[in-house]
Amino acid sequence: MNVLRQLQGFFWEKRSYLFLSMLCLAIATALGLVYPQLLKVLIDDAIKLENYGIVPQLALTVLGVVILKAFMQFLHGFFGGRLGNYLAYSLRNACYEKLQFLSFRYYDTARTGDLMSRLTGDLEAIRMFIGFGFAQLLNLVLMVTFGSIMMFTISWQLTLVTLVAMPFLVVAALKFESRIHPAFQEMRLALSSLTTAVQENITGVRTVKSFAREPHEVEKFSERNERYKTNQIFASSLWARYFPMMELFANISVVILLAVGGGMVIKGSMTVGELAAFFTLIWYIIGPLWGIGFHINNYTQSKASGERVLELLNQPIDVEDRERAVDLVPSEVKGHVVFDNVTFAYGNKMAAVKDINLDARPGSVIGLLGGTGSGKSTIIQLLMHAYNVNQGSIKLDGVNINDIKVRSLRGQIATVFQETFLFSSSIRNNISYGMKNVSMEEIIRVAKLAKAHEFIMEMKDGYDTIVGERGMGLSGGQKQRIAIARALLKDPKILILDDATSAVDMETEHEIQSGFQEVMNGRTTFIIAHRISSLRHADEILVLDEGSVVQRGKHNDLIAVPGPYQDVYKIQYADLIAKQAQSGGTQGQVQA
Repeated sequence: MNVLRQLQGFFWEKRSYLFLSMLCLAIATALGLVYPQLLKVLIDDAIKLENYGIVPQLALTVLGVVILKAFMQFLHGFFGGRLGNYLAYSLRNACYEKLQFLSFRYYDTARTGDLMSRLTGDLEAIRMFIGFGFAQLLNLVLMVTFGSIMMFTISWQLTLVTLVAMPFLVVAALKFESRIHPAFQEMRLALSSLTTAVQENITGVRTVKSFAREPHEVEKFSERNERYKTNQIFASSLWARYFPMMELFANISVVILLAVGGGMVIKGSMTVGELAAFFTLIWYIIGPLWGIGFHINNYTQSKASGERVLELLNQPIDVEDRERAVDLVPSEVKGHVVFDNVTFAYGNKMAAVKDINLDARPGSVIGLLGGTGSGKSTIIQLLMHAYNVNQGSIKLDGVNINDIKVRSLRGQIATVFQETFLFSSSIRNNISYGMKNVSMEEIIRVAKLAKAHEFIMEMKDGYDTIVGERGMGLSGGQKQRIAIARALLKDPKILILDDATSAVDMETEHEIQSGFQEVMNGRTTFIIAHRISSLRHADEILVLDEGSVVQRGKHNDLIAVPGPYQDVYKIQYADLIAKQAQSGGTQGQVQA
């Protein structure tokens, strides 16, 4: 019940629905006890005494009880449904909000399919139990309690003898619960893995087909499906093992009732009507106890689901606003960025960046060059406060970014990532993402700067064209240009271009770079690039290798000295250097 206590805050505001649902179910349960009494009267007072005049009254009484019971059950379903839906609504909002604010560190290892499973299947299991299952468990207790009391009023001796097998039924049910709960936990994990496989396959279907790896994907899915099937079979085997046992104990009680009760009727210590009522009441008790496995099943499923949802909700947020964190005043932000001996490592891995020192003056352009894994993107992510640095500090306009509210800090930064993501919406909405009251003129202006306006206008619906899921309707270069326009529309003080022109041709890159010259004025810009042409106009270029700065300076200075930068330059401009050498030119002439 600890899981339910932790979930209490999500439905306690509507606890009146819970209490009304339970009250209506309790009334319906109590009304059900009228039937055995009416049966007793029918046999002993009407049939035995041939007093058939009371039969119509009994029939009308039964009709009234049935109608009232049905109405109570309707109210139980109505209030239970309202409660369950409110809980699911609150939990779904809380989970989604949590996902928005979880740090980058969490998403480094999170699986999309697993998260989808928690927000769908797990939430549904919790909704059903809180809305209906919890009241049904209470109803079980009420039925057993009310039924036992009525049986005692008829014959306490027969009651004690009849219920002798009930403890064994309860023990079997509890044993079943202890075995089935771990099975359901494993089943949820297997389903999550299965969902992840489907999601990844659908997302990467073009890669799968291009490598002709369909059989491999089928085999991989089959393995996970086999795991899920095995867990399902194991859970079914538990049901098959324990339910016959519980049925046996239940029927033993009936056999005892018929044997002992029949003897009491023969001896005259009990009437036939009392025995018939007793027989009805024993099923009133056996039914709930027999179905206790079903209720326990629902409870264990909801418990396992609740644990998974709470695991998400209780995930620590690595990057949070400090108590005295301040909001930036946009008009006062200059964009002066300083890295002071910054060192950072992902988890227990080796340091991704080590002793990084950088002084980016307002309006300056900083270039970052290095191989894969050299730490370029890490520096940018640290500037965005996606992670907390292990050592050193990062300051914006003299203020440690840890003392600035995360949302306020990122509000002054616009990033164009190497892997462009577009939403399944119109081009207009993708460019204006997160911006309110943006005019069409502004959208067109930034699209022209990003060299996207022409290809957008060539489309049938222009800026209202729906790009499809993750922008699948566009080429890589087109997606990057829309992402650049989206960043420019934000009008940031700090602009980050993470290999933003990698998917466009050299000519388009040159056009975009020309547009950037206007945009970069008055903004601090960080450019991550593999092409020297994107960095040659930077005020300072940092060359990184294994997380450390191995060279720094301007383009002309770096190509003049042996080192990694000159090596990259020679590789990228090998043909041009060879032509210049044949014509008697110098490296300096190539640069010019």
